[in-house]
Amino acid sequence: REGEIVMHLGPLHVVGMLATIGLIVGIGVYSGRKVASAADFSSGGGKAGAWIVCGAIMGTLVSGQATIGTAQLAFSFGMSAWWFTLGSGIGCLILAIGYAAPFRRSGCTTLLQVVSQEYGPRAETAGSIFCSVGIFISVVAQVLSATALLTTIFPLSHLAAALISILLMGFYVIFGGMWGAGMGGVAKLILLYASAIVGGILVYGLANGFGGLLETLEQLLTSSPLGAVSGLATEEAVHQRFTSLVARGASKDIGSALSLVLGVLSTQTYAQAIWSGKSDSAARKGALLSALLIPPIGVACILIGLYMRGHCITAEEVAALQALGQTVPGDLIPLDSTSQVFPVFVARFMPQLLGGVVLGTLFITVVGGGSGLALGMASILVTDLFARKSSRMKQSRTNLLVTRGTILVILMAAAVVAILVPGAMINDFGFLSMGLRGAVVFLPMCGGLWLKGKIPRGFALASIFAGPIAVLAGNFMDLPFDPLFLGMAVCLGILAVGLAVGTHRNASLSIH
Repeated sequence: REGEIVMHLGPLHVVGMLATIGLIVGIGVYSGRKVASAADFSSGGGKAGAWIVCGAIMGTLVSGQATIGTAQLAFSFGMSAWWFTLGSGIGCLILAIGYAAPFRRSGCTTLLQVVSQEYGPRAETAGSIFCSVGIFISVVAQVLSATALLTTIFPLSHLAAALISILLMGFYVIFGGMWGAGMGGVAKLILLYASAIVGGILVYGLANGFGGLLETLEQLLTSSPLGAVSGLATEEAVHQRFTSLVARGASKDIGSALSLVLGVLSTQTYAQAIWSGKSDSAARKGALLSALLIPPIGVACILIGLYMRGHCITAEEVAALQALGQTVPGDLIPLDSTSQVFPVFVARFMPQLLGGVVLGTLFITVVGGGSGLALGMASILVTDLFARKSSRMKQSRTNLLVTRGTILVILMAAAVVAILVPGAMINDFGFLSMGLRGAVVFLPMCGGLWLKGKIPRGFALASIFAGPIAVLAGNFMDLPFDPLFLGMAVCLGILAVGLAVGTHRNASLSIH
């Protein structure tokens, strides 16, 4: 039953949560005082230091999937849950080394402007539409994550939880824009690291290290009917499932990591953080800090997920044991859903006040992810679409007002979809979102940066349409790999033909 965990929350849990949420909201309002123009709002006016750049990146990238989702996946598949944060870190490393300086030299404020400079306004318009759809899907996923967390720990309806979620996302970013996302991201980073360290120390102490975690899993799964129900009745099966980085299959796990790498390089929000840096060095250092700091968070969440696997039982497992006429172990904590793994650990095993701070941090983690994505989507729509339709958008005050209004509309629409669409569908849409962004932006953007004048515009435009369509089609096919790679292959093939045609055409012109 939703809200079951609220029975285990004490008053200090609530105090800690409200204090943490109030702190981040206060930072968002304070940072709004730094916003005097549209440039300040969308890119911090290019004044951000390395830590603000890092906070803006991690404030969005380290969201519900990196924390609650990683613990949830570790509960079922152990170390393979690391690929989300590991892939994110690798993506930030490549962003710092290979893309930070070229992005800033381009003189653009959106990734689609990079494409437009080389391939014209039609390519920018098509890319803006596809990218906005992809980012919006991720915003919906973040609203769903925040709603799930609130309805798990408080007796709230989905409607009330969704409205609270978007209200806080709005405060987080509408008042401060990139300043709010960056400053809030730094505060969240400090809280999140404190939470991860405390959680890791608690798990290590409670389980007597990683070896103790595995021993607990072996005892639980190999000596009870639960192991047979979950297909983990032998020590070999337990080790293979929980200690392998490719427990779900090499193609799936490594493919997921590559999807994250391309997603980091193809998402407006992370490029926007690079543009917010006061110098190339600050932007690069901010991305490098993100690359260094993100993967350890995944390790802490994995430890929590493994610990909870040895002390919890899911509703599905209870039903399976009862169907077999087996007794359900009475000392295991019941979970309605594996998404409750992290919140239940905090509520059951942490001191109340500290646990409340951690729960508040988890919620703000999800809120920050949604608000940062909404800011990125609004920047694309305002800069790449609206500004081309109205000359009034060149006025700073008008641009700022429209950007803030667009963010509000995005969040409200996401709340509506989050209420109407089942969570299982949104989980699938999360992969679709990453695939759409990668297929639309990455390769044409690379061509715009490093192959200027070599690919005809028609081929670039065709790839922008064909790439995401191939990703969509791949989701309806039984492919042994992520549909993203089908889209990337189609896009690469079209651009390769365009490069050959362009090279031949240029050679012919030079001869004549």
